[in-house]
Amino acid sequence: MSSPVAAPPVTRDDDFEALREVESRVLWLSSAIIHQANRVRPNPSGLKVGGHQASSASMASIMATLWFRHLRPQDRVSVKPHASPALHAINYLLGELDVSYLPRLREFGGLQSYPSRSKDPDPVDYSTGSVGIGATAPIWGALSRRYVNATTGDVGSGRQFSLVGDAELDEGAVWEAVLDPTVGELGEVVWVVDLNRQSLDRVVPNLAAEKLGGMFSAAGWQVITLKYGQLLEELFARPGGEELRQRIDAMTNPEYQRLLRCDAGQLRQRLPQGPGADRIRTLVDQVEGAALVDAMANLGGHDLAALDAAFSAIDDSRPTVIFAYTIKGYGLASKGHPQNHSALLTEEQMRELAERLGTDMAQPWRAFDEGSAAHELCRQAAQRLRGREAPCQAPPAVPVDIGRTPSGTATTQAALGRLLLDLTRVAPEVAARVVTVSPDVSSSTNLGGWVNKVGVWSPTERRDWFADDAETILHWRERPSGQHIELGIAETNLVGLIGELGACWSRWGQPLLPIGVLYDPFVERALEPWSFGIYAGGQSILVGTPSGISLAPEGGAHQSIKTPSIGLEQPGCVTYEPAFAIDAEWTLLASMAQLGRPDGSSAYVRLSTRPIDQTLAAVPGDPAARERRRRQVVAGAYPLLRTDDAKVTIAAMGAMVPEALAAADRLAQVGVPADLVCVTSPDLLYRAVRARQGHDQAESWILDQVFPAERATPLVTVLDGHPHTLAFLATINRVPVSSLGVTRFGQSGSLEDVYRHHGLDADSIVRAALDLAD
Repeated sequence: MSSPVAAPPVTRDDDFEALREVESRVLWLSSAIIHQANRVRPNPSGLKVGGHQASSASMASIMATLWFRHLRPQDRVSVKPHASPALHAINYLLGELDVSYLPRLREFGGLQSYPSRSKDPDPVDYSTGSVGIGATAPIWGALSRRYVNATTGDVGSGRQFSLVGDAELDEGAVWEAVLDPTVGELGEVVWVVDLNRQSLDRVVPNLAAEKLGGMFSAAGWQVITLKYGQLLEELFARPGGEELRQRIDAMTNPEYQRLLRCDAGQLRQRLPQGPGADRIRTLVDQVEGAALVDAMANLGGHDLAALDAAFSAIDDSRPTVIFAYTIKGYGLASKGHPQNHSALLTEEQMRELAERLGTDMAQPWRAFDEGSAAHELCRQAAQRLRGREAPCQAPPAVPVDIGRTPSGTATTQAALGRLLLDLTRVAPEVAARVVTVSPDVSSSTNLGGWVNKVGVWSPTERRDWFADDAETILHWRERPSGQHIELGIAETNLVGLIGELGACWSRWGQPLLPIGVLYDPFVERALEPWSFGIYAGGQSILVGTPSGISLAPEGGAHQSIKTPSIGLEQPGCVTYEPAFAIDAEWTLLASMAQLGRPDGSSAYVRLSTRPIDQTLAAVPGDPAARERRRRQVVAGAYPLLRTDDAKVTIAAMGAMVPEALAAADRLAQVGVPADLVCVTSPDLLYRAVRARQGHDQAESWILDQVFPAERATPLVTVLDGHPHTLAFLATINRVPVSSLGVTRFGQSGSLEDVYRHHGLDADSIVRAALDLAD
């Protein structure tokens, strides 16, 4: 299962002398960066600054070995969040970070709390911070690069490293990614697990590399374990050494961690226990005190030769995980203490560390002397790692209008599939950049025609054994040139992948137009990793369909309520909920036009399976009037019905527009004429309101066209979602409002019964309007 890799016994110290100096400097700099931020820099507010000296210390050996001996310009690394100071220290030594930033950890405009591609001033390959997401991102980065190479242009190869804290393996998202069948074919993926066996509050009692390694091995990964370093291995080779190994192997994690806090005398008392105690006692009594203390802390994750051998043993034909046993706080006064996670070294402890590591508290950022071996190692590494950025290619121009006017009865969900096929005909250069992703719901979300047209992406071509089956409707042709990627039923994998596909423009200069499709009730499950992907620079379209209670008989448990509000509130994203097929096409095209560009953004589009008569859209026939309607749709709303002397305005969104039209017709019959506004984006309307108030930078012209002050009347808002999503519309002209929507869990039933149950039917709209008009 596991391949143990230990330091070669014949390794010469001078092979790693310069690297050992660099390792020590990384340890010092990461500690000093945090010390400066917390104990030196003025802090008038008294608010905790924080940082993680112990977590950075446990990674210093691993990161120094990787960057200064093995990393290549085509490789990318995701660094665990709490080791960000170690990353900045390395970038400083490589000449990639100006010295002025080192005292500015967690300062506005300075170094971010955790590695950030978009906000840190130095090179960061993957944004991390949300536990588990940064760990899995290189998996999706590897898949994205494979996809780009097969479809749009050769951007080379390279390993995708994840430096993972062992506590991150508690996250379910990690195992959802590891177990996806496609991942087993990505040999460029390498995880290094910082196995320090501590979490934030404690030593984890039952954490074992053997169990974790078995899980990775079962998923097809190469497993390498670095448990003991050269000093301990040399002790194990002496008489009584095998008994000592068995004693350490058998002890619990907390007992071992306690030994790290002991002096030599205490070690000689505590170690000789159990079978072979006398032989252990004889062995440890023969070891000089300081050497015994050093040996007990000599784990594989801090042995440079063992780490070097492990990186050299990576098998690029399958994913690799390296379990590197480490000590949290290695090299610091806080090493191994169960509460060292956020602990800060005192001034005295920092001075002792500076003296031991050959640095100076008065000159904490002093560089290596020119001509020294360490300076030369840094220079060579910097030269080797140059040329990591690729020129960015501009995305193709996306058409704003396909030119069709849908008729008959259709759904907005079906419009998505129709649009993708239309693009292959009218804008093939755009269609070639589209990649769709779904978690085993392609056919049920109307992607079947698109999948049949473009095929399914696979690292290798696979035979379609049902190609000659006459009853097969969805043809599953898997090949490297396919443009649809199907994952297992794990929404976090889907949004992780579209985030990385959406970052290809900035990573490798190849813009893609990724569209992830999932059931709207599960958007909340995927929201946090998708939001983090947007923060990290990934631009994608997330399509939630089917949505709302319009699922009716098929609904019940699968009914989304809060998602329209989520779209309104999500930064870096525009949200749309179109009512008609033409609205869906226009908003999807507008969303695609924002992808793959430095000033771009993501989009969340909420679609429905409710069939609607498309003639209700009343699309203008005049070309200029049609274009005016399109611009309004894309900007957030358009007037669908204007009446003389309107007494009330109904603002409806998505699948509720037919009920709103029926209600307006009935209101007219009882002498209460109503205007009807079709809302396509509460998000953009809210931005327009804030812009008008001076709070935001956005265009507000849409408010004057759709909600002009001279037509201000009491307002009824209605949507298939939580009513507060549209309640803000009343602030535009400061009018009375009655907001209708869904506030309770749903149940199965006919559309009429379900709408009536939630107060969304035409009767409910009419009653709300009459109450306001009185």
